[in-house]
This record gives sequence, structure tokens and C-alpha cells, in this order.
Amino acid sequence: MVKELLPTKKQLIGKVIHYFGKVKVAVIKLSQPLKIGDEIRIIGGEETDFKQPVKSMETEHEKIAKAKAKAAIGVKVKKKVREGYKVYKI
Repeated sequence: MVKELLPTKKQLIGKVIHYFGKVKVAVIKLSQPLKIGDEIRIIGGEETDFKQPVKSMETEHEKIAKAKAKAAIGVKVKKKVREGYKVYKI
């Protein structure tokens, strides 16, 4: 039996519930904790699938270093996203 080479491990941690296009910020409702420095992958629609590190997060207009499950956070993203896109931690 041959194992896959370097499988990408990913864990569903939330979904996009809103997107602010002018400032490129996704509001993500978390189901798992997230912190600055974690790498996320956002997948949705027919063509959206990208990875990026979490460089900053905000909740209620205050910068935070980590967020607990069930929190709604704002994260600056490098591509346009839509409501319902899935967010994974990798």
C-alpha cells in the first residue's frame, strides 16, 4: 500500500458570513479557535481556492491576537470571497 505524498491536512474552522469589498475584509464565523500566524485556506464557488497567513484579526473594531470558537472575526483577505465560503486551518 502506497501512502499519498505530503497530503494537505486541513480542518474546517468556519465560514464566511460577510465580505467588505472596499477594504477586502471577510467576516468569518468560527467553529474552532484561530490565532495570528495560523495559515488558512478559503474555498468556495467554482474558482476560489487560496491560502494565506492570518496577519491580523479584529472583532468589534479591536485588534485581537486569537479568537475562540463561535466568535465572528474580521480578516483581511487577498481575494474576493462570498458568504458561505468555507475556511480551513492548514
